Formats: sequence, C-alpha cells, structure tokens
Amino acid sequence: MNDLIEIIKYLLPAVIVIVVVYYLLRTYLENEQKKQLMELKSAAQKLITPVRLQSYERMVLFLERISPQNLILRVSKQGMKPLEMQTAMIQTIREEFDHNITQQLYITGTGWEMIRNAREEMIRTINTAAASLGENDDTTRFAGIIMEQWSARKKNPIQQAIDFLKEEISRYF
Repeated sequence: MNDLIEIIKYLLPAVIVIVVVYYLLRTYLENEQKKQLMELKSAAQKLITPVRLQSYERMVLFLERISPQNLILRVSKQGMKPLEMQTAMIQTIREEFDHNITQQLYITGTGWEMIRNAREEMIRTINTAAASLGENDDTTRFAGIIMEQWSARKKNPIQQAIDFLKEEISRYF
C-alpha cells in the first residue's frame, strides 16, 4: 500500500504537469496557426486591393464609354447609314463588355447587375430609336432620337451604376 501511495505521489504531479503543458502547447499552436492565417489573408489583401480598384476603374470607364453621347461620337462616321450605326453601336457595347467581363470577380453582385442592366438599357434604347426611324432619316436624326429617349428617362441607368460603384468603392477603401 505504501508503494502505491509513493507511486501516486510521483505520478500525480507528473500527470498534472503533462496536462498543463499539453494545454499550453495546444493553445500556443492554435494561436500561431491563426496568426499565420491572418498574415496570409493580409498578404492576399495587399495583392487583391489594387486589382479590385482597377476593376472598379475599368467598369466606370466602360459605363462612360457606352453612354449615348460618347458612344455616338466614337462610332459615328461620315456617310454612315442609321442601320450601320445601330449595328456598330451595339457591336461596340458588346465588345467592350466582353473585354471587361472578368472584372465581375472583383465587383459585388449588385454592382455587376447594375452594370449589366445599364448595358442592356443602352442596347434597348438604340434598338427602339432605330425602330422609330423613317426611311429617309439619317444618322443625325438617329442620334437625336437616341439622345431624346435617353434624356427622357427618369433614371439614367449608366449614371446610377457609376454612382453605385463610387459609393461601393468608398465603403471598401
């Protein structure tokens, strides 16, 4: 019996020390793992932030480029017929959008949806204006109809998307 008590005298403190060391070591390792994870996230954020800012810049540029006044000036050529202008405008919008489609990775879903809606509204306006042309109308009349229809809107979807992107970027950065 004395031998058992002697063994317990030595074993109990050793077990307590082992349990405490295990707990402290486990806590330390968990904290180190969390610290490394935060450092990795911080490093990734440093890389992604400039790319994300660039995405917002590119999408604002896209929206500005498809606004009626800028699009008409860029696409219009001497001697162009309204149907050619309609086709060129829609093709330009689609090419610009396709060129920037990967930017949706860095923009929120709501922001991307607003950009897509602005694009679709601009295409719809171009098609509506083309449908309302007479046989003898020229590109000047076509451009005028587009501008009239666009300015008659209560809400400008391109400006709404730009304002949303600006607001969003100011929240994040």
